Amino acid sequence: MQFLLFLLIYPVLWLISILPFPVLYLLSDGIFVLVYYIIGYRKKTVRENIAIAFPNLSDVERLVIEKKSYHHLCDIFLEMAKTMTISRKEIDKRFVFTNMETYLELEKQGKSIALLMAHYASYEWSISINHHINFIGYGVYKKLANKYLDKLVRAIRSKFKAELIATKETRFVIEQNKIDHVLGLYGFISDQTPRKSGIMHWYTFLGVETPIHIGAETLAKQYDMNVVYLKVRKVKRGYYEATLEVLSEDVHSVPDYEISELFIRKVEQQIYEAPEYYLWTHKRWKHKKEE
Repeated sequence: MQFLLFLLIYPVLWLISILPFPVLYLLSDGIFVLVYYIIGYRKKTVRENIAIAFPNLSDVERLVIEKKSYHHLCDIFLEMAKTMTISRKEIDKRFVFTNMETYLELEKQGKSIALLMAHYASYEWSISINHHINFIGYGVYKKLANKYLDKLVRAIRSKFKAELIATKETRFVIEQNKIDHVLGLYGFISDQTPRKSGIMHWYTFLGVETPIHIGAETLAKQYDMNVVYLKVRKVKRGYYEATLEVLSEDVHSVPDYEISELFIRKVEQQIYEAPEYYLWTHKRWKHKKEE
């Protein structure tokens, strides 16, 4: 069954990937109508999340954010498929790093680097950073249950020399690289709610006290890594700018949880500036703090 599903999905994604961008976004507009108006994909969750994050906005204002976020969601999905066949020249034109010199200066320190990101703007095309760097680039991701689709996702996201490592493998890979004196850039998307069993720290996110991920900070301190935040801004449809902001060059001098909190504040600031580019389809406040 898993292989059959793969056989059905792969040709569709490949056909999408070879579409010219104007046609790709026309298709995205059509998919938006299907996903939003007909299927209503996770609409209740999106509506609840936006209401919690923006209690002072009117229903009409929140509805505008909601619809724009679904348009962006459809674009992101098709842009991920487009990665299958996009050229380096094309992706460099559409996903621009504004200050790679900041990152390259960190490489000169001879320490691995933890790169923190959010599900904001284009987190998929951030993999193109790998042909700008000297270190080996690793992307931490959640493994899919379907092994064939998982292999496909790995292939798509690994196109620009990125090596994907499943969440459970992360510590082992970093540990082995440390032993082998291999310097790496480890990408963590750290804005989602952790599992209940993994809750260790609470912090205010979009006005609500919520558990936050501290795994990237913990690993950075354990293996003495520099930490940076990748701030991605959507310039216009299909075009993004990414800026690298240093969070810490001396992780052991920073109190516990402070790096994770700083990351959350930066994500929060971007959301308040342009909330339509955030991924609202996942439950952000699944857990409540017990008194």
